[in-house]
Amino acid sequence: MFKPKSATREKSAETVSMIGKGTLITGNIETTGDIRIDGILKGNLRCSAKILIGPDGIIEGDVEGKQADVMGTVIGHISMSGLLYLHGQAKVDGDIHAAQLQIDPTVSFNGQCKMGAQVVEISQPMALAVNE
Repeated sequence: MFKPKSATREKSAETVSMIGKGTLITGNIETTGDIRIDGILKGNLRCSAKILIGPDGIIEGDVEGKQADVMGTVIGHISMSGLLYLHGQAKVDGDIHAAQLQIDPTVSFNGQCKMGAQVVEISQPMALAVNE
């Protein structure tokens, strides 16, 4: 009569953690579910699911996760194992490490960027040989 819940259905039932506008959190956050930041986080964020930083969201700390959609401000390093999408009036002041990166022209980004599963630096002798 009743069918068992499928893994897909259980996963979709997970709640999204939300830090609302006007909220200030001081300290680190670690979560396995999706999270949306519309307030201020003064600390690091580690998330094994999707991160969404709204237009009013501010993170003063490092952000690590699987996938992120940033429209707000991050002052710190960002490290994503999947896609990092910076759009709207997003501001990032820190280094980025991401497997994939998409940046809109309206975004402000100050830092270094490394992409892909592995980043290989070219040694100076090899670079000189290529330029000769």
